[in-house]
Amino acid sequence: IPCYGTTHADYFYGAVPCARHLTKEELDEDYEKNTGKVIIETFTGRGIDPAAVPGVICRSHGPFTWGKDAAQAVYHAAVLEEVARMALLTRQVDPAAAPAPRYLQDKHYMRKHGPHAYYGQK
Repeated sequence: IPCYGTTHADYFYGAVPCARHLTKEELDEDYEKNTGKVIIETFTGRGIDPAAVPGVICRSHGPFTWGKDAAQAVYHAAVLEEVARMALLTRQVDPAAAPAPRYLQDKHYMRKHGPHAYYGQK
């Protein structure tokens, strides 16, 4: 899911990836374990930091999200659902829509999660 706007950039640093299908052999051998392996493969193979992108879509399956605890993982699931909906609407309004510029994504993500984060801090 490309990052089209600031809501996405506040929680996911870049696009939310979509992992490949499991092979029939992977599915038959150990479906759950191999789903996890495919998620790891997706992040390591694309050089994505799972702390910066706390979710993935698994092809023909659905979303997986995580966080520091179960409550944050559920929160990230709700955010992922919303950014997916917003991305769909963006593409319906403008099929040629481009992702938000990197400098905008950087600003929104780093102000909440970067080394000098200030937005929403206590």
